[in-house]
Amino acid sequence: HNVDFTNTVVIMTSNLGTAFGAKGGTLGFRQQGDQGTFEDSRIKTDVHDALRKHFRPQFLNRIDEIIIFHTLTKEQVSLIVDLQMKEIAERLGDHGITIELTDAARDWVADQGYDPAFGARPLRRTLQKQVESPLSVRLLRGEFKEGDTIVIDYNESEGLVFVKKEELMVEMPATNVEIE
Repeated sequence: HNVDFTNTVVIMTSNLGTAFGAKGGTLGFRQQGDQGTFEDSRIKTDVHDALRKHFRPQFLNRIDEIIIFHTLTKEQVSLIVDLQMKEIAERLGDHGITIELTDAARDWVADQGYDPAFGARPLRRTLQKQVESPLSVRLLRGEFKEGDTIVIDYNESEGLVFVKKEELMVEMPATNVEIE
């Protein structure tokens, strides 16, 4: 069989340059205003040098374009947390249970699930280990039932905390607990 690649786009990905994104003094999340052209051109040069060291010129000459993706910002990782939590919420919604994530919990999950070398890929595993598994155990124990709203919060001493919303309101009637 002959295959025609005339109108085909081949996309290859690599983590070859991930170390250069964190080299500029900030490890982890990139700050909003950090996309300066000097830093970007330096990273681009470093990545191209790494490509030349790793791949033969004959291979690199066959590549039309190299696109370098910038490090995710903390806000972008938080949006990814929200998207993945929405999937969990939909599955729980099928059982009549709603969940809410506080800003503190969202920030903690984003921090734990982000790795400068791998981006947001570990986020799914973090959510499974820190949210889905403990929540599943509590559901199986009967701690939560249909009609409950579960608030997921974070504090330094206990980590992620799962509380029924009505219990949270009873425990802290005088405080303003803002939950999204």
